[in-house]
Amino acid sequence: LGLSGSLGFMLDKLTSVTELDLSNNNLGGDLPYQLPPNLERLNLANNQFTGSAQYSISLMTPLKYLNLAHNQLKQLAIDFTKLTSLSILDLSSNTITGSLPNTMTSLTSAKSIYLQNNQFTGTIDVLATLPLENLNIANNRFTGWIPDSLRGINLQKDGNSFNTGPAPPPPPGTPPIHRSPTPKSGNRGSPSNGDDSGSSSDSKSSGLGAGGIAGIVISLLVVTAVIAFFLIKRKRSKRTSSSTDIERSDNVNQPFTLASNDIHQENKSMQTPPVVETKKLDTSLSMNLRPPPSERHKSFDEEDSTPRKPIVAKKHAVVVPSNVNVYTVADLQIATNSFSVDNLLGEGTFGRVYKAQFDDGKVLAVKKIDSSALPTDTAEDFTEIVSKIAHLDHENVTKLDGYCSEHGQHLVIYEFHRNGSLHDFLHLSEEESKPLIWNPRVKIALGTARALEYLHEVCSPSIVHKNIKSANILLDSELNPHLSDCGLASFLPTANELLNQNDEGYSAPEVSMSGQYSLQSDVYSFGVVMLELLTGRKPFDSTRSRSEQSLVRWATPQLHDIDALSKMVDPALKGLYPVKSLSRFADVIALCVQPEPEFRPPMSEVVQALVVLVQRANMSKRTVGVGSGSSGANDYM
Repeated sequence: LGLSGSLGFMLDKLTSVTELDLSNNNLGGDLPYQLPPNLERLNLANNQFTGSAQYSISLMTPLKYLNLAHNQLKQLAIDFTKLTSLSILDLSSNTITGSLPNTMTSLTSAKSIYLQNNQFTGTIDVLATLPLENLNIANNRFTGWIPDSLRGINLQKDGNSFNTGPAPPPPPGTPPIHRSPTPKSGNRGSPSNGDDSGSSSDSKSSGLGAGGIAGIVISLLVVTAVIAFFLIKRKRSKRTSSSTDIERSDNVNQPFTLASNDIHQENKSMQTPPVVETKKLDTSLSMNLRPPPSERHKSFDEEDSTPRKPIVAKKHAVVVPSNVNVYTVADLQIATNSFSVDNLLGEGTFGRVYKAQFDDGKVLAVKKIDSSALPTDTAEDFTEIVSKIAHLDHENVTKLDGYCSEHGQHLVIYEFHRNGSLHDFLHLSEEESKPLIWNPRVKIALGTARALEYLHEVCSPSIVHKNIKSANILLDSELNPHLSDCGLASFLPTANELLNQNDEGYSAPEVSMSGQYSLQSDVYSFGVVMLELLTGRKPFDSTRSRSEQSLVRWATPQLHDIDALSKMVDPALKGLYPVKSLSRFADVIALCVQPEPEFRPPMSEVVQALVVLVQRANMSKRTVGVGSGSSGANDYM
């Protein structure tokens, strides 16, 4: 087709489309994070897309064929959990880094996967259980061992650093202990297992040296088996007598003791510690909890390490993505100069933020979560919050770098933006503030709107930010906005209470009345931020006259009056702005700050309106600027 440019927005409205093939074009930019949700086939190969494979693909449950080959993608943000119908996956010839996500184990229909010519690292263990017929992982940076289950398929693996030595033992706890002799005997000779070699030596006992050696090996195995049999029989007799003694002494709690004993009968062959100690723990737990049959095996592992917290049995293991770093308190104390005032960047609703300078030159922002925001003081709860935040992936959302949970302290570490916040640009003293001309203001509004659109309409379930304000919009060196604190307020248990205590003029009317936040209340708060960009005023300013203290109440009646609008524009702009653009900007604000939440637009419509505003402004600027050396308001678009 010879298409160029970037894909548009609102593609998720194409709910009847089941196949989308735009391969072999010159399309570029980021992959759109709004794609037709019911696609069965998606082919965007041989284009110039950059950035990451968007999370919205994760929601395409009917998807059977996905081809993103021959682009310039750098990250893989897809969660494969729901893609159980995907049969063919082609991500070849990109520059994707990092390890394969654990969610790839959910690709239970995968027949062919092509990952060649990328920069993947780590192991390929997550592919071991898939029903693959074709796998190409050539020219990456994979390490470790190739699973045996993948050796019998059409496998292309050159150009990696796989280990050719013997594979390590399986993870502890999964296989029985007596499985270990099998790989040892198999590794010494041919690839066949020990049973095959044994039967061969029986049939050819008259052989020369090899037959004699095999006979000796078999004799040793028989002797070992006999000794093991008597040892196991002796242990069983001891355990039976111990169990009988405990049952006799605990007649009061007999129903719970019997249930616990049944569990131990199922796990006898797997347990090496004495059963008596574990049984006592079971009896004490049974006084407080009803024994859940479906979680029997899990509770035993947890009871030995944390017997005082029976509620742990209800928890599931939380896995933080591998690209999230884990820091120690000692590391962060050194990097922040013991959290000194000189390193303090700001203080928000949920804690203080410090600048952290590491020895390797890396600079990050460290947020110390107040105990009032996370009162449970439970590392597992905090880790679950971090895991949810870590899955957020959008260019206008501040990226999580790592976390720390030690000694009762909980910290989250984000990327650092040297230009500070939008609040700093707009509201610091004239000596410290940096003037923003009109074009960057529109750019900041659009980028922030896109971040909110991602949280509201792409993430599943939707995420309500709850804390939209100019201090949470960070600006990079090119004044691109990055929305911070995404997910924190949604996942912290006391967030609503804390936010209601610290209202700064951004809260929607319904929040002030009920204390409850919604997607529509986020839209209202975003409208307040746009008012800040338009007027340069704070949302609430007690130093002004009573009629002008509330920005929304003062500004809303003037948004559709051109003459009044020009008088309320930020004086720092010095009149350098296009009137039409200013009027359209005000129209979007008026929609967002409507008092009734049901009349506020979704963020996708806000984004579209701002995109149209920017496109028209750019066309106007190109038309006026052709062949002229003049400067004026159009130069500030």
